[in-house]
Amino acid sequence: MTTQDVLGQFLGNDDFPIDWRDGEADLFWIFDDLHCPNPLTPMFFDIGGWWLTCDHMFRRFGTPFASDWIAKQVNGYLYTAAIPADPNCRPVAEEFQSRYAPRVPFDGAHKEKIGGFLEKTLPVYGKNFMRWWTERYRPEITRNFEYFDNYDMDGADIAELAVLFEDALDMHDRHWKIHWLVNFAQFSATMELNAAIKELRPDLPEDLPGRLQSSLEDRNWDSIEALWQMKETVKGSTDLSRAFEGETAKVVLAELGNSETGRAFIAEQLEPYQKEFGQKSMWSHEFISPLWAENPGPIIEAVRGYLASDYDYPKTINAVRKDLEEAKAQVMDGLDEGPDRDRLQTLLDRSIGLNPLTPDHHFYIDQGTNARLRTILIAIGRKFVEAGVLDDPEDVLFLRYQEMRYLVGDPEAFDAIDLTSDRRDEMEEQQSMRPPDWIGTATEEHLAFPYAANWGFPEKFYREPPTEADAFTGLPACSGVIEGTARLVTSTDQFDDLQEDEILVCRMTNPAWVVLFTKIRGLVTDAGGSSSHSAVIAREFGIPAVVGTSVATDRIKTGDRVRVNGTSGEVQILR
Repeated sequence: MTTQDVLGQFLGNDDFPIDWRDGEADLFWIFDDLHCPNPLTPMFFDIGGWWLTCDHMFRRFGTPFASDWIAKQVNGYLYTAAIPADPNCRPVAEEFQSRYAPRVPFDGAHKEKIGGFLEKTLPVYGKNFMRWWTERYRPEITRNFEYFDNYDMDGADIAELAVLFEDALDMHDRHWKIHWLVNFAQFSATMELNAAIKELRPDLPEDLPGRLQSSLEDRNWDSIEALWQMKETVKGSTDLSRAFEGETAKVVLAELGNSETGRAFIAEQLEPYQKEFGQKSMWSHEFISPLWAENPGPIIEAVRGYLASDYDYPKTINAVRKDLEEAKAQVMDGLDEGPDRDRLQTLLDRSIGLNPLTPDHHFYIDQGTNARLRTILIAIGRKFVEAGVLDDPEDVLFLRYQEMRYLVGDPEAFDAIDLTSDRRDEMEEQQSMRPPDWIGTATEEHLAFPYAANWGFPEKFYREPPTEADAFTGLPACSGVIEGTARLVTSTDQFDDLQEDEILVCRMTNPAWVVLFTKIRGLVTDAGGSSSHSAVIAREFGIPAVVGTSVATDRIKTGDRVRVNGTSGEVQILR
């Protein structure tokens, strides 16, 4: 790397010290606040991350832009970096090649040679993947879930649970390999469609491709509809409505248990919802958050929120359907009959047909797969508590993977109680840090990594720091301008505080946060790009949104009056 190649560098400071291994500082590391805005537990970093099977993805698709995507924990926070596909283009790549990247021969021209393979094969995924998902991959995933869900963990001993956990790790690896197939299939379909729109319809507005990403039938909408049906049941019953007036979810549940109507509601709607949709938590990319299957509190609060706003699911889904149909018509209207129109229609139908995969793969993989790992870990944690190895089953998450295995073999291998206590204290201290958006070394090649757009790069790198105390910019996610009162939400404990028609300000969202979108009138996030969950769901609900600001949760306080311009990406604090 020559000096003129470097666009910027951050190697740490007193506020955010960084320990570097040889060669790491030459890479461009992005703070993954999109998935993991909080410090990670040691166990999740070791075995639960999305980055653990990336070498398989890059090998399978023959990507010329990367051979692996690796992770580094810095002060507890997750940073990830792409490893170049050609080891000759960066000295560090050859070192990582032996540890992370696929065992295939490279030469100096690899990037040029392999690009043709990707170009030739990628459309095959876009063309066929929805059928593969329906006929092959989703049934495989659900069969795996059935095995773990029906396993008698309470009756198993520690050795049997340890083996079960190894099976779950194999499942995790397999499901995340499927995840990347989903991802690249959608990437192919979207890329082909956007290129055709740019070529044949350059007159169309820039926000149109984003509107074409909406989904109408998926597990995300299924879960919302089921919550709405519960809300309708409660709304039509005096007993249930009275129970839902309780101050907390715990009180509501107690009141439900005191009446025949309430007990029927629990048995016929609440518990089935937990079974079908409860394998998720508010932070899916971590093991530390309780699952909705374990604690129905978030479900109760969601229904309560729907009651307060009298949320209308049919009206919402019909509005999404109408907007999608209008966007599709806008693409095709005015284009003459002929091969170009036929090609554009084919690409449009293919891309929209894959839209359900965005929420569905999150439901089955990001949420469902990690949920099963958590369930087994907590079962192991309970065995450790019974043996006096830990004080709390959740403390198992503060062990590293191999440390847990040491304790399975010998409960007295080390003092796990003191170790996990120290690590809990360390995480609490890390929570007060403000991680930078990126660390390491930035070059044009680093910033051109296609997936960096998910975090708002390269735009975020070139963005000037805000010069005004009452204004800043992010990435436009859903067009429209809205003013309202801000509600800063930094933890799931604050979900219940969100009021009707407020503007949600947060670090990021995931599908478990969708219950909030039925109440808000605007959205501002620290993390994400135009294809992030926050942006896609904001477009589905028609909520003006600005994402990837980096500073929203620092600048905006609950109660501030703000103006959100989802068309320009500007946010103003009006106070």
